[in-house]
Amino acid sequence: MALIKCEFFSEMLRLSTSMTVILPQETNGQIGMQNKKIKGSHPTLYLLHGFSDDDTIWTRRTSIERYAAEYGLAVVMPNADHSYYTDMRYGKKYWTFLTEELPEIARSFFPLSDKREDNFVAGLSMGGYGALKWALNCPDRFAAAASLSGVTDMVSHLDKVKNNESPFEGPLFLAFGEDRVEGTYEDLLAVIKQQNSTSNPKPLLYQACGTEDFLYEENVTFQQLCNQTDYELTTDFGPGDHEWGYWDNQIQKVLEWLPLKTR
Repeated sequence: MALIKCEFFSEMLRLSTSMTVILPQETNGQIGMQNKKIKGSHPTLYLLHGFSDDDTIWTRRTSIERYAAEYGLAVVMPNADHSYYTDMRYGKKYWTFLTEELPEIARSFFPLSDKREDNFVAGLSMGGYGALKWALNCPDRFAAAASLSGVTDMVSHLDKVKNNESPFEGPLFLAFGEDRVEGTYEDLLAVIKQQNSTSNPKPLLYQACGTEDFLYEENVTFQQLCNQTDYELTTDFGPGDHEWGYWDNQIQKVLEWLPLKTR
């Protein structure tokens, strides 16, 4: 595998930013690695970081490079600050950057497939929210999406902030401001209902959250709603907390679950 730290300029953000990218490389003499590479453009996983991290965190806290090697899968990990992957009310347009600019830039630099069946998105915590939001709002782009300990009920999450029940008040205010997100593209529960009534393709969904996680209850709410729709949801609820040992284990399950054509 090739591990690339890519610094580039974003016209949408109007600043230099970064993404960490893993690209498949077929090798025969690399000890302890099973590397796979397919011909043509690479199937791609967009892997999103959480609230306190950046684009390097998945490679620092997990063995994602080693895990992805056996699947011949490219992994694109963008930097998104504290944005919650939204067009911030008091900040930069990270939703537009993520959904419109980033894929185009990444594909101009690297041989990444633009086919829906070859594209997937996943993330943890804030990134789990971003992954589901991206796939649910843009179902023609992704075959599958996975949330690990994700913020899945943003309406109730923001209510907790307003009631001083969350330590993330400042950054959340910058991202969402005073506006209600209920019924908008930022409200996953509303988007699920809206998209379920359309003829748009529905990505496969994977949801994991530990039973000791502070986000567990809202993940149960998301699961219950999905079970009332046509979405195919795989759920993994079990012992675990909001920490990297849990996510390192779960990302391996996600890679095994992805509907890769090259298996």
